[in-house]
Amino acid sequence: MSEVVHAMSPNPDAAGGGAHDANHRLRPRGSSQGGLRQYNERVVLQAIRNHGPMPGAELARLTRLTPQTISLITKRLLDDGLLLRGALLRGKVGQPSVPLALNPDGAFSIGIKLGRRSLDMLLVDFTGAVRARRSLDYDYPRPEAVFDEIARRLGEFHALLGQAEQERLQGIGIAAPLSLGGWQALLGVEAERAAAWNRTDVRGRVAQLSSLPVSFVKDTAAACVAELVAGRGRSVRSFVYIFVDTFIGGGLVIDSHLRGGLNGNAGAIGSLALQRALPGDAGPPPQLLSVASLITLERRYEGAGLDPAAVADGRALEAPWQPITQAWLDEAAPAIVLAIHDAACLLDLEGVIIDGSFSRELLDALLAAVSAARSRYSWEGVECPQLLPGTTGSDARALGGALLPLHANFAPDRDLFLKLDKVSA
Repeated sequence: MSEVVHAMSPNPDAAGGGAHDANHRLRPRGSSQGGLRQYNERVVLQAIRNHGPMPGAELARLTRLTPQTISLITKRLLDDGLLLRGALLRGKVGQPSVPLALNPDGAFSIGIKLGRRSLDMLLVDFTGAVRARRSLDYDYPRPEAVFDEIARRLGEFHALLGQAEQERLQGIGIAAPLSLGGWQALLGVEAERAAAWNRTDVRGRVAQLSSLPVSFVKDTAAACVAELVAGRGRSVRSFVYIFVDTFIGGGLVIDSHLRGGLNGNAGAIGSLALQRALPGDAGPPPQLLSVASLITLERRYEGAGLDPAAVADGRALEAPWQPITQAWLDEAAPAIVLAIHDAACLLDLEGVIIDGSFSRELLDALLAAVSAARSRYSWEGVECPQLLPGTTGSDARALGGALLPLHANFAPDRDLFLKLDKVSA
């Protein structure tokens, strides 16, 4: 899947405020002409998802549908269990109004993040809230063991839902590296064990475990989807997304669309070279992922006899891990800035969003180090994009996967819907 649109935002306040957010908001437009019933229903759902509960009059204003059309649509959506009526609002002027909100039990989906070091599975409701979470850590996965685990967890998720709720499950979204067997030497994994994944059809194997529709997206692209539709993507239209995990990776969003490119390479910052290749060099230049990935920090912890799992929690910034973490930050930050500099020279970016599968404290430390390292590069002739922290963290990849089925079934068509209009103050 090369493109996923800005369509599902479970928290209308997740992106933060500010002048930019106030002046650039998604304005879903419907049509009162015949033959567009399903599209208009999706537009209404989208308006409520992006802007929160609102009465019919406000929906009509926002979507530019007639009050009569809104009345018919919302009645159908209420009857279908996709909307709920809120408490009666009494104002000083005019008739009381009843806000309409998404029904959390209106639909469900499952997101699976299958990584080189861990498996995460989420059960997500119609608002994008996580109802259940299951995780499994490992050194490096074997296909059969992983799919057995997925089968067990799928069974648990079904058991958590009643029969009526199970019928509202929309699908399964898988987020995984395009090549789970790649970079096996850097991981220290034997070639045959890594090659087993290169022979495995991940989407096909999961599809055999469930009758639900199954979709697949690159793991870092899925994380970018979560940020795009549930975080800062509501206020930043064009950005490079950087996700620091076992291997650093990312995504590219232009004009509120996730861009994958012909071969899925767009946003693959982990593969960026860190220097020129010169005649006589013993080998190719190192890639960004060899310096700025968490696997590098883990290896340094192990070399010092420390628990490598500290990369994911607060210990990373405490003794005796802190000096090692700081040394990693000192090397990773300028390498990340080089990638940002290259991207800014090619793309007109509003920002760079950085997130990762580590503590929010380590994210803050990385952002501070990256910000400081920017001054070591010349920005003459190019605007340095703003740096922003991601909002989703470790759940980003599985959440992005879970949003795919909800988008497919309930979001308006992207080419008709995605219009960012300036709203007068």
